[in-house]
Amino acid sequence: MLTYFLIILPTLFLAYILFSYVQELKYKRKPYYKLSDIGWQHSQPDADARVVHAVAMLGDVGAIATDGTDPVLQMLETWQQDNPTNSTVLFLGDNLYPIGLPPEGNRHRQLAEDRLNVLLDHFKGFGGQGIFISGNHDWMKGRKGGYQQMLLQQNYVLEHGSENVLYLPENGCLGPVTVQLAEGLLLLVLNTQWWVQRGEKPLGKKDGCPHESLNDFYAHLNQLLRQNRHQRILIAAHHPLYSNALHGGKFTVKQHIFPLTAAHKRFYIPLPIFGSIYPFYRQLFGAHEDMAHRKYKKMRRRLLRIFHRYNNIIYVAGHDHNLQHFEVQQNHYLVSGSGSKTAFVKKGGRATFTLEQLGFFTLNYYDNGEVWIEARINSAEEKGGLVVFRKKLESILQPQLA
Repeated sequence: MLTYFLIILPTLFLAYILFSYVQELKYKRKPYYKLSDIGWQHSQPDADARVVHAVAMLGDVGAIATDGTDPVLQMLETWQQDNPTNSTVLFLGDNLYPIGLPPEGNRHRQLAEDRLNVLLDHFKGFGGQGIFISGNHDWMKGRKGGYQQMLLQQNYVLEHGSENVLYLPENGCLGPVTVQLAEGLLLLVLNTQWWVQRGEKPLGKKDGCPHESLNDFYAHLNQLLRQNRHQRILIAAHHPLYSNALHGGKFTVKQHIFPLTAAHKRFYIPLPIFGSIYPFYRQLFGAHEDMAHRKYKKMRRRLLRIFHRYNNIIYVAGHDHNLQHFEVQQNHYLVSGSGSKTAFVKKGGRATFTLEQLGFFTLNYYDNGEVWIEARINSAEEKGGLVVFRKKLESILQPQLA
């Protein structure tokens, strides 16, 4: 019996770990497609259809290179040249790593300014618009004092950006803020960091926000969605509502065996079994930025309860550093968080498409009413990025209600 426990069980455990690791390597940095979407290359928009409005959705660009060599920004520049007007660029939060825009004198200040300036330069002479949304790193990684740190970034963007640049929702409010992108296409922006932020956060007229309570916010959100059933609604936020990656509780075998790599990528100190405590904790209870955390869970549950009443919603977020698409109850949920970093994403589950590569999602709204999304990744062959996924978003638009 003792031999069984000392030899056979560890051998089985190691065999399982090795098998899981090999399976992960098979699709690491390779696209996963749901069976029904394997033939996506054969699906194309009508050749006679005209793009009414185009949207580029970039999350977590906070670690971009500032010397002109950044591959994602080069892709964005080509996309802007192809869509010089009637277009919107969304930065989905975590615009600056590691702690947003710190005060003058902080050692991270100059690099943060340089990165913001590079982003803002993309809108000089651009006929479209740019919209910045804040994420947890922009709120000083969710710590106390993050509210003031986020305001520093907002004010810098509005002061140094051109007239076609917005920072939404302003003043760190919950939202929802709406922007009519085109007839039949409405953008709705939420500040999901508000729910999970520790310390001070704005609420009510005293802070320049429209709602005095969360219940007021939810009532207003539902009212907006109900009044706009007749058009497509693109909801932009930082935190995803579905994810097959870290913040959705998905961990790699490496993270179980070498848990200290979560603190630094070079800390390869093997801690088998004990190393699983950290991943299991984040799966069950979660850090403040994980879906398993009680505040995040409460936000997600309440938002989905409202969204599931409708079938004309496209929800896009960043936060996890990869590209993902989910279709749930006729609504579409995107993760477009690989603007400057990449991280493991698990295949399968409810996901239609997943990929761990630098890139971003785009959305095209056509004059025939169709909406198409594309996932583009960095490629030496394609200046504007290689399209690795395309999908027409089906939905049944409902008439406007009084």
